[in-house]
Amino acid sequence: MTATALPLRGIRVLDLSRLAAGNMLTLQLADFGAEVIKVEAPGGDTLRDWKDDGQPLWWQIYARNKKSICLDLRNSADVQSLLQLAETAQILVESFRHGAMEQFGLGPDVLLQRNPRLVIVRISGWGQTGPYASRPGFGTLVEAFSGFAEKNGFPDKPPALPNLGLADMIAGLAGAGAAMFALREVEVHGGQGQVVDLSLLEPLLAVLGPDPAIFRRTGRLPQRMGNRAGIAAPRNAYPCADGRWLVISGSTQRMAERILQAIGHADLCADPRFATNAARLRHADALDALIGGFVARHSLQDNLRHFGAWEVTAGPVQDVEQLLADAHVRARACITDIPDAEGHPLPMHNVFPRLSRTPGSIRSLGPALGEHQSLVPHRSDAAP
Repeated sequence: MTATALPLRGIRVLDLSRLAAGNMLTLQLADFGAEVIKVEAPGGDTLRDWKDDGQPLWWQIYARNKKSICLDLRNSADVQSLLQLAETAQILVESFRHGAMEQFGLGPDVLLQRNPRLVIVRISGWGQTGPYASRPGFGTLVEAFSGFAEKNGFPDKPPALPNLGLADMIAGLAGAGAAMFALREVEVHGGQGQVVDLSLLEPLLAVLGPDPAIFRRTGRLPQRMGNRAGIAAPRNAYPCADGRWLVISGSTQRMAERILQAIGHADLCADPRFATNAARLRHADALDALIGGFVARHSLQDNLRHFGAWEVTAGPVQDVEQLLADAHVRARACITDIPDAEGHPLPMHNVFPRLSRTPGSIRSLGPALGEHQSLVPHRSDAAP
């Protein structure tokens, strides 16, 4: 795939963000052909410091297809350089603390005066307005505040935070779409540029389900349920005879009946305890005991073959090693190897979603700090 065939070719994005949310956002745009210029402080994006055995794998992957320049926005000359670059851009992304862009002399009013068609995405923990706007807002705080941690985990254990940047990544994915919504208004409808106020909180709330409605209408608070679900039963992870785990989900009436049939209890489909979803939720312990007892007598592969023959929605719990070896993952190239600077293959998630005619592509790994400093207009001093 050549750059001239990518669907976002011709779009220039200035990425002033740091850490995960902004880099996930601009990763999506870069994968599909936008020219994403990382505007880094002299020390570089903090994502460069997230290393595994000394290797900056986060940076190499989430800054792929991007360029890097170095500007010190506390320096008036660098601010002027940034303003000149903004005149050439369609999108600008930033994630500074509340009010910092205004202190740099780069507030939305200034940027839009220089480029009235510019889309400005402002990423923050809590949003640009409201009583918490000026609070620090890393994803961890948002994951706790949002109700996610309180409902995540097992009922006899403390609230569980995710061991990944959940709020950041969801916000980044949502932000890529938001930036394109605003850009369509400019390019198709002849509108003006605008500010996209992207908090980490609100996209996470959107994926947590109708918990506020449930509470307001029923008075029930979400409870930690482990691997169960409050909306359908059965749904759990069950240990197999060989120490592996099998996940089974019966989210529809027909599937729940099929599961009972597969474990040799077709007669229980008419049992009042299991005949409806509401009844199965009330008797989830008994239902899990029946399913778990069957699963525990067989190896994972035997379980997969058996439930597969019944067309039951069942699947394995896998670690990363098993994922990389999985036939489906390999056939669809969900993980792809990209050569690093030494020519060694570096596995990473492939471009998504998949476009049939103008798919995205991975053309380079994360750049060196200031590698593309020649893009900075009217600079007498070279790269840092």
